[in-house]
Amino acid sequence: MVDPPVALMDPERLAAAKVLCVGDVMLDRFVRGTVERISPEAPIPVLRAAEHSAMLGGAGNVARNIAALGARARLIAVVGADVAAAEVGQLVTDALDAGSRLLADSARPTTVKTRYIAGGQQLLRVDDEAAQPLAPALASALLAAVRGGLSWCDVVVLSDYAKGVLGEAVLAGVIEAAVHLRRPVLVDPKSRDFSRYRGATLLAPNRAELAAATGLAGEDDATTEAAARMATGAAGMAALIVTRGARGLSLLRSGEGALHLPALPRAEVYDVTGAGDTVMATLAVALAVGADLATAARLANRAGGIVVGKIGSAVVRRDELLAAEQRAAEAKIGARAEVLESVGRWRRRGERIGFTNGCFDLLHPGHVALLRQARAACDRLIVGLNSDESVRRLKGPGRPVQGEGARAAMLAAYAEVDAVVIFGESTPEALIEAIRPDVLVKGADYRLDEVVGGAFVRSYGGQVLLAELAPGHSTSATIARIAG
Repeated sequence: MVDPPVALMDPERLAAAKVLCVGDVMLDRFVRGTVERISPEAPIPVLRAAEHSAMLGGAGNVARNIAALGARARLIAVVGADVAAAEVGQLVTDALDAGSRLLADSARPTTVKTRYIAGGQQLLRVDDEAAQPLAPALASALLAAVRGGLSWCDVVVLSDYAKGVLGEAVLAGVIEAAVHLRRPVLVDPKSRDFSRYRGATLLAPNRAELAAATGLAGEDDATTEAAARMATGAAGMAALIVTRGARGLSLLRSGEGALHLPALPRAEVYDVTGAGDTVMATLAVALAVGADLATAARLANRAGGIVVGKIGSAVVRRDELLAAEQRAAEAKIGARAEVLESVGRWRRRGERIGFTNGCFDLLHPGHVALLRQARAACDRLIVGLNSDESVRRLKGPGRPVQGEGARAAMLAAYAEVDAVVIFGESTPEALIEAIRPDVLVKGADYRLDEVVGGAFVRSYGGQVLLAELAPGHSTSATIARIAG
């Protein structure tokens, strides 16, 4: 059975998830203070430093986001032989799995990015780094360390910040070994040549990186989808997720239509530093606990929306993400008038409206299959839920097993569902006539001429879809088995 996002974030389930992060690690330093005057030496602000802090960046930031969500993160990376390397090592020891490995390279400095901040705004960033390929012996040692960690993990993340750690030999070796052990490989790319990552499971560029790799620049959904298809074809990828800033996130899977997730509304966007790392970390953790790719993308989109409201290379914690999911689920349950207002907004944006209905008492895999097929046929899915009284009229005095509030909350927890509206009539006909869905979905145990509201929907050119049933699943049969 496909679990809703809230169930995926069970603490015990998360604690068992293990993600191996490989790539360019950095030390992110922050100097915070106040600006009260302009320098007499040049037309620049004078920052009076009040606070100094440091945290893991790059692949390290992905790893610490994974740990913040409650999963286990192991980091394998290369640092210099310097003071900053010791600081990175201590941060890794404090936050990440004990099996993490930092290989020292005396030929390069540890990458350090220092940000100077006043009043919540960055004034300046100073980068101390050297982007150069690893020596062959060090590349071999790195690859050996990664191969040793693959049997431990559920998912591999490759964070390529183009500093030279993930060279051709290391990339090819890691991907080949991971595929051999059937470990999903997620890549955050900086190279314009996406074919370097051939064989990986998922590529996750931002909009600018996708445009640079494909030559297709544009912010609309159609251009994004065209660029994503070009990229997946060139790189032989099965899937690609592109982060689009204020326009949200888009998922493209081979052979399927694109899923465009809008950016979640925020009162303030303070800092996008590290937001891509948070998205990648959430994707990895969600897949490690058994989410499908669409659910993982929706969770990652929500996490990205949370982290941009924070200053610096921040993390999103499990409790924050869980609370956001619960608030979003509660907001999906509305009275008829509220849902009709939402329908109007969605239609003005050109979105395709779907509708299905039922009692949904004791949700089982058959219900989940119906919801997934219904959502695949539309942009927004509304579920009409029979009230307790109407269920009693239809099913008898012993039903429903769960009250309408609990049933609505369970439905709303599924990412496939955009709105739940409870109706008290014996049939949803009046609700269907008010919504005027573009597609009406029922199970294939109905004939087309038996679907309530079907003739009405077809009268204005709408579609009636009979979803394939998941065999062997029935609420009535489940209740009978429980009763003995």
